Amino acid sequence: MPKSFSLSKSKILLHRQCPKRLWLQVHKPELAEVDPAAEARFRDGNKVGDVARQLYPGGDFIDTLNRKEALARTASALESGHKPIFEAAFLHNDVLVRADLLVPEASGYRLVEVKSSTSVKDYHLEDITVQTWVMQQAGLAPSRCMVAHIDNSFVYPGNSKYQGLLKEESVDLEVRDMIAEVPDWIAAAQSTLERSEEPGVVPGEQCSHPFPCDFANYCSPPETDVAFPVEILPYGKKMVEQLRAEGYRDLRDVPEEKLSNPKHIRVHRVTKSGQAELDQEAIDAVRELPYPRYYLDFETIAFSVPVWAGTGPYKQLPFQWSCHIENSDGVLTHKEFLDISGGDPRRAFAETLIEAIGTSGPIVVYNAPFEGSRMKELAEAFPDLAAQLLAGVNRLFDLLPLARNHYYHPAMKGSWSIKAVLPTIAPELDYSNLTVSHGGMAQDAYLDLIGHEMSAGDKEGLRKALLAYCEQDTLAMIRVISRWKA
Repeated sequence: MPKSFSLSKSKILLHRQCPKRLWLQVHKPELAEVDPAAEARFRDGNKVGDVARQLYPGGDFIDTLNRKEALARTASALESGHKPIFEAAFLHNDVLVRADLLVPEASGYRLVEVKSSTSVKDYHLEDITVQTWVMQQAGLAPSRCMVAHIDNSFVYPGNSKYQGLLKEESVDLEVRDMIAEVPDWIAAAQSTLERSEEPGVVPGEQCSHPFPCDFANYCSPPETDVAFPVEILPYGKKMVEQLRAEGYRDLRDVPEEKLSNPKHIRVHRVTKSGQAELDQEAIDAVRELPYPRYYLDFETIAFSVPVWAGTGPYKQLPFQWSCHIENSDGVLTHKEFLDISGGDPRRAFAETLIEAIGTSGPIVVYNAPFEGSRMKELAEAFPDLAAQLLAGVNRLFDLLPLARNHYYHPAMKGSWSIKAVLPTIAPELDYSNLTVSHGGMAQDAYLDLIGHEMSAGDKEGLRKALLAYCEQDTLAMIRVISRWKA
């Protein structure tokens, strides 16, 4: 007799995304490669869950992971009184679900699925439908089904007052339309898990939607024998699919006449020749830049649950800047700012930035909409600094479109990020040698510095690593311009 596997809501949803993913998760979990973004989503979910509990004081929190204990405590909470219940557990036919929030109403309990996203997603509907079905079978049909997501128009007033952060939307109609399918979803997941061999699923859209799969590299191992896979064509998904279908793997083997997009043609030509190309337009543009030149880069953090008064969820809040100043005689000076106090750094960030960038000269950045938007937001937050900040916005000179339109090196492999461009110009500036080597690590380092206890030595080491990373970003732009100018 085949073994029966215990299922949870999350396992059923994994199966809905890809049967092979669930099978591997249960039978070969050691093959998983955890995505750092998944850990960030988990942290955000926990923070939003904490706020939800704060908004419904006096409720019962079923905070145990033990299944038997969770079921018993849920039953006791339901019997003892009409009050909110967090993480209530329900079981039917070996399918366990945990409800984020049950809110008592005149007609029963309102089921609320709490999400850290800013709108209701399709996978949220399957999520709450599974919960509703199990609850019904266990004898407690929800009076209403709601998804509570973050309202991105919320502005945090401070003092831990989060009323209004979460916005509930009814999904009763969607649950009603899907709930009859749940037994089939469960049977399909059980059938998959009972297999002795992994399902044969061809990699596709499900490998990244709605979330990246932890087994993507197992199912689609990197092609180490192909130096320039056709996938490096920028924004070329349909073309790549066509080339793959025709048997092409290496871009150098593709006939030029198969490509029509000018950018694809350039990437193909440079990849095949092995010789970088730089247009005269880029050379002229950087030679004409007046002095002094200011090379500027920001680091930012976005909180799902705002921590500083006057800010909102998922707003990019700047906490660090680096600025190299180049004079006509070639002399370079460097200025920087980093606030690790844990308090709102924006005012000090803006004031020190205004002092550093002066009143004249181009401000060179890599992706001007990012720095420009942050400066405009600071101008809105601090009206007395607005004129100087907006004057700085008008001086921004963006290197990214210049690189994207006029420069390509085969080693860039379809990317124009500063980290792809820099090694082709200044290989000695290797980000991999840095303790903090990319933006995600910078955000994690900042969160560690403001949120965790650490020794003075560790804290100073991490602070210096964060400064070194941001400084290299601005130094990188100097090297790019210097090389192009020459």
